[in-house]
Amino acid sequence: MDSSSSRLDNEGEFDDDLTHQDDRQNDMGEKFEKSKDLMTFISDEELNDEEENVVLPVVLKDDEKVEEPKESMTFSSLDEVCSYYRKYAKQAGFGIAQRSSRKKKGIKGYVMLICTRGGAERPKTSDCSKPIPISNKTGCGARICANLCDDGTWFLSKVELMHNHSLSPGKARFFRSNKKISDAAKRRLELNDRAGIRLCKNFNSLVVESGGFENLSFGERDCRNYINKARELNLGKGGAQALCDYFRRMQKQNSGFYYVIDVDDDCRLRNVFWADARSRAAYDFFGDVITFDTTYLTNKYDMPFAPFVGVNHHGQSILLGAGLISREDTDTFVWLFKCWLECMNGQAPKAIMTDQDRAMKNAIAIGAINKCLYDSQTCEEYEENWKDLLEKYNLHDNAWLNGLYMDKTFWVPAYMKDTFWAGMSTTQRSESMNAFFDGYVHSRTTLKEFVDEYDNALRRMVESEARADFDSFNRTIPCISALQLEKQFQVVYTNAKFKEIHEQFVKMMSCNNALLKSEGAISTFEVVEYVAVGDHLIEKTFLVYFNENELEVKCTCAMFEVKGILCRHSLSVLRTKKVTTLPQRYVLDRWRKDIKREYSKVKSSYDAISDNPHAQIHDKVRNNLEELLSLTSLLSHLLAAKMCLVL
Repeated sequence: MDSSSSRLDNEGEFDDDLTHQDDRQNDMGEKFEKSKDLMTFISDEELNDEEENVVLPVVLKDDEKVEEPKESMTFSSLDEVCSYYRKYAKQAGFGIAQRSSRKKKGIKGYVMLICTRGGAERPKTSDCSKPIPISNKTGCGARICANLCDDGTWFLSKVELMHNHSLSPGKARFFRSNKKISDAAKRRLELNDRAGIRLCKNFNSLVVESGGFENLSFGERDCRNYINKARELNLGKGGAQALCDYFRRMQKQNSGFYYVIDVDDDCRLRNVFWADARSRAAYDFFGDVITFDTTYLTNKYDMPFAPFVGVNHHGQSILLGAGLISREDTDTFVWLFKCWLECMNGQAPKAIMTDQDRAMKNAIAIGAINKCLYDSQTCEEYEENWKDLLEKYNLHDNAWLNGLYMDKTFWVPAYMKDTFWAGMSTTQRSESMNAFFDGYVHSRTTLKEFVDEYDNALRRMVESEARADFDSFNRTIPCISALQLEKQFQVVYTNAKFKEIHEQFVKMMSCNNALLKSEGAISTFEVVEYVAVGDHLIEKTFLVYFNENELEVKCTCAMFEVKGILCRHSLSVLRTKKVTTLPQRYVLDRWRKDIKREYSKVKSSYDAISDNPHAQIHDKVRNNLEELLSLTSLLSHLLAAKMCLVL
């Protein structure tokens, strides 16, 4: 803490000045953890989150009535003093805070409790563009002072009852000093949160049960804060050592398991990265394109989960390494990417997709910008549309848009059409990761448990891929057309990818093409596609270039270049040119089902348990017991049948 914070000076006395929230967080958080459920924050109105928070014990029940404080009133403990004045303040209609205290030989012997409108207001920020509500301090002199007696009891040495502002007993529940979530309410909130019930409904159930908002000693914001804290990913006691032991055990079981642990100067865990042997082997086949973002778990846990995600031959998400990081800054990301590249033998992906800035997403949702981005098939067309956009809305001097324009090659679709993305998008992959971990991670998951559950989820991923492999070889999706082109893909592509080709053949029926020009072996076609929008059709025009000598086709939509799937516009031209067999460059090995990929034979650390002698003995004993129980049950039925016959 700095000199402006409340602190104990050399004489053991607290400064009288009220302190800023940010400077007090560590100190007060420690006090709060020690006090647990017997303590509550004493501060100003709910709207003023930056006001001084002071922890004071709660002893009296909420339904007890108390008399006005008087000098010489005695109490058995300081807790009882604080609880009494808190109850009186709620009854009278004001909030309280601890102003100062003194200690003698390490024992607190004096305390002053004041009205939260006492003292002078201090500005919380110098940035006028980000105003923070203030509590309208009025210099109120209402307070009590309590002293410790030699026999351990406390008495009120000074009492000031007069306030220089109005009081509101009916709204006293909004003061932070009067808020407390009961143990039963906490349990209800956590259970409902685990069940996936949204916070608003979760809170409303408590409102209904209590008979109205006025009967609750907390608000929806308090519930949200509690749930957020309950969701934090805790390292837990001994968690760091358990995590290290886990990684060492995994590496011992399979030398291909890779992990790095980053600690700070005090040897406290800061970041971790790990990748199993199967993920490392799969990177050789699917490491050309990855997505990386920390959106999943970021808002649930203290340490954001940072997965490196690729896509396999079925279009399924596949984990290629993962990290848990302490913060999302440049140094941390540099550390994480270095670890990952070292793990993958320095082989960098050809393309990395990260989550776009949220402000950019909101802007793209605006119709004019959306049209400019996604209706521009070429870079030249985009440049013209962007220029028209700025002129139409007079945005030439908009610094934010100018910044976006400078980075256009990293996010504008027209500039990314020559990059293969394997059909990946950040939104789809993030949603896939959400579904991937659902059922394995909950609000009380510790860091060690998270890594264990990561392995469980990875097993499910491997099983899902194995099932898709089986289906692709044993189930055939029928062709929609009689074209040999479609049959060519049906024979070699996985079912998931053939479905995408199948969809393009269906949409090909909505396309009409016309020859624009022909120069030697190269023909240029205009393809008009009719797209249903609501109750009417709109026309979209694309250009397709076809080289008859090389059997090469290229469309301005660039679907093949980006997704690795031939588009309906190209298929329409190929049909017109009576092409029956495509060159192999259009049948990507990436989507084929008839290629043996060595990574599928690699055993991961989480599979090694089956090779453990103890595990084998356990499985053998269990199987023998099951057979014995089955025989015993059969023998019992036979004896019963025999008895019936005898009778």
